[in-house]
Amino acid sequence: MRLSDISNEAILLGGGARAILLQLAMPAVGRGVANHSDFASDPLRRLRHTLTYLYVLVYGTDDEITRITGHVNRAHTPVHSAPGATAPAYDAFDPRQQLWVAATLYDSALTVYTAVFGDLAPDDAESLYRQYAVLGTALQMPAELWPEDRAAFSRYWAQSLRELRVDAEVKRVGRALLHPAVAPLWIRALMPTVRFLTAGFLDPSIRASFDLPWNARRQRLFDRTVRVLGTVYPRLPGWLRHWPARHYLAAFRASASRPSAVPA
Repeated sequence: MRLSDISNEAILLGGGARAILLQLAMPAVGRGVANHSDFASDPLRRLRHTLTYLYVLVYGTDDEITRITGHVNRAHTPVHSAPGATAPAYDAFDPRQQLWVAATLYDSALTVYTAVFGDLAPDDAESLYRQYAVLGTALQMPAELWPEDRAAFSRYWAQSLRELRVDAEVKRVGRALLHPAVAPLWIRALMPTVRFLTAGFLDPSIRASFDLPWNARRQRLFDRTVRVLGTVYPRLPGWLRHWPARHYLAAFRASASRPSAVPA
């Protein structure tokens, strides 16, 4: 299985907010992102830019990939922080912090995909895992830093989860992401569903750290929702399932005539 076989599935957007919350919960990453003014004032912008990066990286031409990675690297230049009392220094070019960001994107995509489509065959799962390393290596993460196989990744993930911390500042940014004050009406209308799915796909301890409400009734509703998605979503026409990828790629390509523009 290739990365391009699944990356354009719109259902994977259901893991986008999950990935960002997990990134925020890593102390070094959370401190840097929470203090970055662009994200604090418009958290959905990070999600839009992340999606653009992913879609271009998987489906773009070599020139387009060079352009998007150059843009992301320039955007990362001012994103850094000095060490504090409760968090280490953050630098967006730190390979281990890039590894964590890439890991959250992989784990969130796989979590949602398998919930809807079912488990992958072992060979497909391993092949897909290896390809996901490009999310980090495209931004200068050394390839050898990506855990060598899924078993190694599971150990890395378990250890990383034990290192996560959610302080008041990170919680504030997480709330801004899930309750956007600046967003089109249709996005705000979708946010209750986004919050529900995000909470359901999160590890219980992280869910509680972000004060996301959960109980047995919500769990039953989440389980039913995932079952319905697993029945309905794969039967939707491809043009609908792949619309977000086409949209973000088209927006990125339209910006080619405006070199100073930020892809959206």
